[in-house]
Amino acid sequence: MAISVNFFNVPPDLPTMKNVHVLRNFYRQMVADANGGLIQVDLIKINDMPMLKTIFKIPQGEEGVKYFASLIMAFETCSFVIKIETGPMPNDGARGALAADYLMKNGVDFQTISKDWSADPYDKNFKGGLLMDMSEQEQIDPLFPEHFLSQVRTLINQVEEQMKWGREIDKLALFKNQE
Repeated sequence: MAISVNFFNVPPDLPTMKNVHVLRNFYRQMVADANGGLIQVDLIKINDMPMLKTIFKIPQGEEGVKYFASLIMAFETCSFVIKIETGPMPNDGARGALAADYLMKNGVDFQTISKDWSADPYDKNFKGGLLMDMSEQEQIDPLFPEHFLSQVRTLINQVEEQMKWGREIDKLALFKNQE
């Protein structure tokens, strides 16, 4: 895995930092166009600072899937992005098979698992790209601590919990809503 802190000295190209539905639609299409899929797109606050938290997956051909997580601090004239990227994770089917068993043991019936295994996490009618599957839910991560998705999600959550910044950041004008 690689973690980076990036500074972009240009206004963010985001449509908003106030409407999570607009952001999910924005990223959904962008990631689907790369044949990838959304795992998470949420607006959060860390110490009263609005941030965007994302997790995506992008297929890497026969090598498997890469996962990308980010925390975005958007300001009027610039942005900071903390990004975590995994190497490709081969899909051996183990996470899926054990996740299905776990879900059934916890009250999800086989028919629901079969019918709803792969879906966009926010729009069940969206069918583009590489859809999130039930094994990629956060509740499955403890069963697979070595899986790259579990690791990237754990690390981005740790960054979120421990993130601090200097007073200079508080002086920057926040990104204005452009809906």
